[in-house]
Amino acid sequence: MKISYNWLKTLIDIDLTPEQVDEYLTSSGLEVEGIESFESVKGGLKGIVIGEVVEKEKHPDADKLSITKVNVGGPELLNIVCGAPNVAAGQKVLVAMIGAKLYPTTGEPFEIKKSKIRGAASEGMICAEDEIGLGTSHDGILILPNDAVVGTPAAEFFKLENDSILEIGLTPNRADAASHYGVARDLAAILNCKSNSNSHQAHLHNIFELPEASNINKVEIKVENTEACKRYSCLVISGITVKPSPDWLKNYLLAIGLRPINNIVDITNFVLHDLGQPLHAFDLEKIKGNKIVVKTGLGNTKFKTLDGTERTLQDNDLMICNESEPMCMAGVFGGLDSGVSEKTASIFLEAAYFNPAFVRKTSKQHGLKTDSSFRFERGTDPEMTIVALKRAAALIFECAGGVLSMDIVDHYPEKLEPFQVAFSYSNCQALIGKEIDRAIIRHIITSLGISVVTEGNDGLLLSVPQYKTDVTREADVIEEVMRIYGYNNVEESTQIKFTANFADREKATATENTTANLLIGFGYNEMMGLSLTKESYYTEGTPLVKILNPLSADLNVMRNTMLFGGLESLAYNINRKQADLKLFEFGKTYEKVDSDFKYAETKHLTLFVTGRKYAENPYGENNKVDFAYIKSCIESILNKLSIKFKMSELSDSNFSYGLSYAQKNKHLVSFGLVEKAICKKMDVNADVFYADFNWDNVLALIGKTKLEFAEIPKFPAVRRDLALLLDKKITYKELEELAYNAERKLLKSVNLFDIYEGDKLEAGKKSYAVSFMLQDEEATLNDKQIDNVMQKLIKTYTEKLGAVLR
Repeated sequence: MKISYNWLKTLIDIDLTPEQVDEYLTSSGLEVEGIESFESVKGGLKGIVIGEVVEKEKHPDADKLSITKVNVGGPELLNIVCGAPNVAAGQKVLVAMIGAKLYPTTGEPFEIKKSKIRGAASEGMICAEDEIGLGTSHDGILILPNDAVVGTPAAEFFKLENDSILEIGLTPNRADAASHYGVARDLAAILNCKSNSNSHQAHLHNIFELPEASNINKVEIKVENTEACKRYSCLVISGITVKPSPDWLKNYLLAIGLRPINNIVDITNFVLHDLGQPLHAFDLEKIKGNKIVVKTGLGNTKFKTLDGTERTLQDNDLMICNESEPMCMAGVFGGLDSGVSEKTASIFLEAAYFNPAFVRKTSKQHGLKTDSSFRFERGTDPEMTIVALKRAAALIFECAGGVLSMDIVDHYPEKLEPFQVAFSYSNCQALIGKEIDRAIIRHIITSLGISVVTEGNDGLLLSVPQYKTDVTREADVIEEVMRIYGYNNVEESTQIKFTANFADREKATATENTTANLLIGFGYNEMMGLSLTKESYYTEGTPLVKILNPLSADLNVMRNTMLFGGLESLAYNINRKQADLKLFEFGKTYEKVDSDFKYAETKHLTLFVTGRKYAENPYGENNKVDFAYIKSCIESILNKLSIKFKMSELSDSNFSYGLSYAQKNKHLVSFGLVEKAICKKMDVNADVFYADFNWDNVLALIGKTKLEFAEIPKFPAVRRDLALLLDKKITYKELEELAYNAERKLLKSVNLFDIYEGDKLEAGKKSYAVSFMLQDEEATLNDKQIDNVMQKLIKTYTEKLGAVLR
């Protein structure tokens, strides 16, 4: 938001520099992101002075050029070659001195240099208005009145406007500061706090009582949707002349980046940025039936807006209509056919308080962002409508003439009352961390326009005006006190107080930290993804939680899985030449559990690995991440947390293959190779191994596993591996159960360490590589015992599963 320093000074009496204003506003939460200079004429006419043509003679070598001697107030006359047909001795003219940089109305800027033109020396330039940005005419040089004083700088003669523009990064909660008057109110409160006085006040100016209305133009007002339009004020002015605005008004608008259009439109824009109250002017002749109807319910109606675009209205669009058709999207954008034009002689001027929710929906639905919707969406001051109308009417009478032909009509059926907030001095001290004198606190509160209703021993009952939309609780009032008092005025504490707390929440945090540290030790980096994602990522029928007013189509649902966000991160990094990635994320997923708007949130830990395990080196033959690598990471986490698990084959459309670990009925983690089609869809052209922990279930098992201690075996264990060709429908769980049933004494563990499915196998088949750990706790195993066990396992798999050894 742009704030003009000169404009601001019309609303508050200050002798501060723009830099000092910047410092005060930024310290109070209105961050000034930069200060720019504004000149009503680009370049400020620097290096241009008033001169007098003393002599003029024809150039001997050029028919269209003249050689002049010009007095610019210096010790000597300047020789200047001029090509203008209207130059003559005795004229007062504008002279660009050597070194001056000129900014023409059209074309690139250029610098005046001493030169020779057809052999004649030229020590400057006599200027036409278009050559210095004062106009568009190039018929000849600009001739000034005879009383112009020679040597006077052109900027002084034309009284050019120079200004400093403060660019404020306005946060969404500060609707009260979305105008010059709002900024002036804050600045006054800051200065009064520093001086411990009430010497600075933001004041409204030129708010006069309107002249008596003739009431020859009557417009009936009907507000059908009073929830959407809580106040509607208006008047009619007739006999106006639509023409360009005066320079002072143009300069104010140009300074804040607005293009002047005509005096009526410019005045409505000026009042919006002056007071923060949007206005809209209708051509009275375009209001059919002399009736204004404020309503919703015009769904599927076609409406052409000021930009010439035909839009289809929604049922919840609040519209300003005449007797038979819509004329304006309330608080957002005007219609093409009802606005002010050069032929307009009478205007209907509107100032209203529209419900922010309705304006926000219309703005979002139609992709329209305007200065008006910006303010209505955040909340305007319902008490400002009449003030704004009077301010605008006074300016219209001054700049466009006319008479008041319909007095102010104010439809305000239910007054919006100020917020009542109980405020405690002791709570204020506790939250700020410093004891501030109560008189100072009270002074700050009242300086901000907040009234004291009653006062007690420890606090105040406050009445907060409606324009402070973000001040509805005691904490909000304390924040207001803090920002005006100054964050920098609160000293840092020299003590840190801590109360040990071993609640479940701390246990959960400790478990997360333990796991995160383990993964970081494995070379992983933590990432944080958005909870909002794209609906198109999911298949139809997924129980998604949809956003009612999404920021965009790319952020229109809550994530149902953390897979897609992780793949987006992988794609982003891979596209920037970071192909070796090991990432993890703690986060939540969301799903709709039934049709009665009940939702479920589940905490997850996800792992993503792709590329190489370690940095490229000359020693590793097979350095690519694989299924065994992510499996070892997962088992390290579960072992670290002392959680036992059972393994089963994974059946999930997101994976080409994988495993699932569970303890009894609690699912712990699923992991495997992500389907290539999904990776391709997400612009990832590499193998990605992904693990998804149900972290809520993991946390529920922490501390519940009974630890058992056993003597370290005296006799060594033996490992044997089998590569089995199996039908695809056979699961690892079946292999594991059959193995333990076949050998109960010597078989200590079974592990699946490789899966292969490819063209080299016959259709419907897969290959499992399984390891078996054998151990006798009373003696060393011999070859005969080992072979007997392995033959028993092979026979079991062959007979019961149809397995074939590879």
